[in-house]
Amino acid sequence: MKNQGELRAGMIGDYRNGFSMQQSPKTVSPFNQEVAMPCRDGVIARSFYGTSGGAEHFISVEAPDGFSLGEQIELVQERYAEARRSLGLAPDTAIFRRIFLSDVLNQAALVRDSDLVCEPLDSPVAVSIVQQAPLSGAKIALLAYHVESQGHFTKHRLTPKHMVVEKNGFRHLWSTRLCAGACDASTSTVEVQTRKVFNDLIDTLSSQGSTLRDHCIRTWIYLKDVDVFYQGMVDSRSELFSQQGLTNDTHYIASTGIEGACAHRSDLVAMDAYSILGLAPEQMSYLNDFDHLCATKDYNVTFERGTRIAYADRSHLFISGTASIDRAGRVVHPGNVLRQLDLALSNVDALLRSGSASLADMMYLLVYLRDPTDFACVDRYLEHRFPDLPILIVQGSVCRPEWLVEVEGVGVVTNDEPTLPSF
Repeated sequence: MKNQGELRAGMIGDYRNGFSMQQSPKTVSPFNQEVAMPCRDGVIARSFYGTSGGAEHFISVEAPDGFSLGEQIELVQERYAEARRSLGLAPDTAIFRRIFLSDVLNQAALVRDSDLVCEPLDSPVAVSIVQQAPLSGAKIALLAYHVESQGHFTKHRLTPKHMVVEKNGFRHLWSTRLCAGACDASTSTVEVQTRKVFNDLIDTLSSQGSTLRDHCIRTWIYLKDVDVFYQGMVDSRSELFSQQGLTNDTHYIASTGIEGACAHRSDLVAMDAYSILGLAPEQMSYLNDFDHLCATKDYNVTFERGTRIAYADRSHLFISGTASIDRAGRVVHPGNVLRQLDLALSNVDALLRSGSASLADMMYLLVYLRDPTDFACVDRYLEHRFPDLPILIVQGSVCRPEWLVEVEGVGVVTNDEPTLPSF
């Protein structure tokens, strides 16, 4: 354990018949002081060690293609387990997992029966399952988040869709697989389903003495056909936000609204969310750089481009879905996916810098592509630019057809404000 806040990245390589735990030689990286050189195909882990001794780990796992779904699930389980052993992570450090599938209606049942979802009764894990096909050619990919702490923390379920982590006086609420629940498509519109999904979260927050306005930090909203249903979701969300006290004069919530689907055929909307109960107002601030990006309200959309949560020894920076947009709200570089990606990353860096961080502090990137045939060039670009960062590239159309790519992620950076609570 390091005695100062720092980042580390490491890789356990891509082996179809198991894992090699042999680390590559150490090298200097713009991301951190110590890294193991990774291979992008397989598993990449990135860790933050705070001055308080608490560590956070982000792990991406990709299955190799050319295997059946059952075989790919087993390989992801094996690789994920080996990565946890390599990092010395006990089972109860698992907080959140998102599973990306290529065909959720046919695959979800088998995935739900796997160790990726099943959990010990005394150690629940928030698990998201979404159809966003991994563009590496696999049927399944995984993003996992683990937390180690010198102090004791507990996890318990409020409902099958809501899990609370109690740590250092905070209750971290992870809400996953929120959906309308196999509604009859003939009687349920995207507006109705959006309200139902948010009301599930609002009711759960209310049961804990909390509110959407003051305690929800981040949402991920999945739409079955974003080109058709995005505006209906936006309109319904805006109306609901206004009723909940979220306005242009207050603030909104960091979010990604992207194409994706849950495991119910008739559901048009699904959502994951992260909330912090007990958060002090001075811990939360919002990320903007109006020299690079306009406010979302300028084009009648209600979300924050990024949210910063500050603790005594670290800050978490939640970056919303970010695309190739300029300060007037226009799409830039139409038709050119690499130039769009470069500007999207520049915009992310600008947002991070408004929160005293940079791209070097990102713990992972999720990259959404409209056109799967763009995968090869985007993958080469990212592998060259970020060789030791967990990155998953999945299929997910963005809210404007002209946007070919969108990126999001979480950054963690050292903070020195001992008067703030510890994470």
